[in-house]
Amino acid sequence: MATFDGGDADGAEPMHAEMMRYVRFAEDDAEALALLHRYGQDRFDRIATVFYERTREHEGAHAVLRDEAQVERLHRSLVRWLHRFCTGARDEAYFAETAKVGRVHVQVGLPQRYVFTAMAVLRGELDLIIDEKVPDKKRAAVRRALAKALHVEIGVMLQTYHDDVIDRIRRFDRMEADMRGRALASSERRYVHAVDLASFMLVGLDASGSVRLFNREAERVTGFARDEALGRSFVDLLLAETARQTAEAIDRELGGRGRGHDTLRADLLTRAGKIRKVSLQLVRVDDLDPGDVALFVYAYDITDEIAMGERVRQSEKLAAVGTLAAGLAHEIRNPLNGAQLHVTFLERSLKKAGIHQEDVLEAVRVVDDEIKRLSQLVNEFLDFARPRPLDLRAHSLRALCERTVQLVGPQATATHTSLTLQLPVTDLTLEIDGAKIEQVLLNLLQNAIEAVGPIGGGHVVLRARRKPHELVLEVEDDGPGLADATAPIFDAFFSTKPQGTGLGLAIVHRIVTDHGGSISVESRQPPTVFRITLPLTHLS
Repeated sequence: MATFDGGDADGAEPMHAEMMRYVRFAEDDAEALALLHRYGQDRFDRIATVFYERTREHEGAHAVLRDEAQVERLHRSLVRWLHRFCTGARDEAYFAETAKVGRVHVQVGLPQRYVFTAMAVLRGELDLIIDEKVPDKKRAAVRRALAKALHVEIGVMLQTYHDDVIDRIRRFDRMEADMRGRALASSERRYVHAVDLASFMLVGLDASGSVRLFNREAERVTGFARDEALGRSFVDLLLAETARQTAEAIDRELGGRGRGHDTLRADLLTRAGKIRKVSLQLVRVDDLDPGDVALFVYAYDITDEIAMGERVRQSEKLAAVGTLAAGLAHEIRNPLNGAQLHVTFLERSLKKAGIHQEDVLEAVRVVDDEIKRLSQLVNEFLDFARPRPLDLRAHSLRALCERTVQLVGPQATATHTSLTLQLPVTDLTLEIDGAKIEQVLLNLLQNAIEAVGPIGGGHVVLRARRKPHELVLEVEDDGPGLADATAPIFDAFFSTKPQGTGLGLAIVHRIVTDHGGSISVESRQPPTVFRITLPLTHLS
């Protein structure tokens, strides 16, 4: 196997040295890359931003990303790699780091094809720097050096995929040899099609808890290939830390202390580090040979089912309250209008009669203010209870967000709140009801500014980013957060504000769900993040 620390065991030339010699990478090429660094280093951060925005557009590449914290770490790593790529001494230590990058790609399950396409994206951005900033007489030399260096990087990274495949084949061969002649091998061959075509996960564990059977649905849900899962501990590989109860149940079953048919809900950890909710049943096999399957795990992925159920329940609650609100608003509105007119008439009559007692006039003004507040509440009732059909039109994401931030700017300035807008480099055109989505963002931003206002010097961020099949909008603040993270804040009439009506977030929820999206909140004191997800069908 090729190495990066002195060559093969027979004294052959190290692979990276042979590749450098093959493309004839020389000192003048290193100088050309240093020139590229000189003119382009101020653009490296933007290149990383463009790179990961492109990653978000493609399911196969985006699927290996765990969360936004990981994306930020990878963003910083890519910037460091660009500096190293342009200025690093291409010695054994340098290419050991390149191989390490390749092995990380293998570990997270990045398909090999994206190594080529990722380099193409980087080359395209670096070519722009060459075209725009490198002097004419140096461009050709810099472009040749860039091509040589990138091809060597690709070669080193692809070698790690080759090494991984060889390791997996050898490991699988060893396991096959170990299982050959046993009843499990014969049984698996007999029922392989039935097992693989099942619409549920089927995982077989031996007496030690190691995976011996892993069907296609298990591969799809977890992201692990069969040969990667076989022989590894089911608990260590797939169960999240929150699934302690499931781990204990498996231990009881394997120890013969269980009930034989436990049915549980558990958090399953995928290869990309994401959590999937599953309903699983444990079925113990009592009559077995050594090394045979001792426990079958039947599991159904219910993540989407749970999310859909929560959305349906929330919508049903909002619909029921909306019906009540509509009837109530209709009955109250006319009397309120009449009361408003009579209070106005009373105030004018008192002044015309020469009655200027401040306490009397103040009492009239208080009644007038309270009637106006009730009228506003009634109007909110009607907005909530009788939402208008969506007016779907093409809107620029950038223009929509910039206009919303401009509208809440004075409120932020008055409370000494820092307001930041983070948008994709490439603008998106959305088919949405622009006025309603603007109403959603205004409500969330105003709430965030109010949350950080009392502490002074707070920070609020409006952030937008694209995923392969959806758009995500986030409003984040570093205020004190929610007193109860499980509070039903999207329910009608629930409010954490002393003077709140409890309809603002309920209306926000309805608008988002009318667009086919979802909204959620995370509050870790701080930050608090309201996250809106809109399906890609509303993008063009």
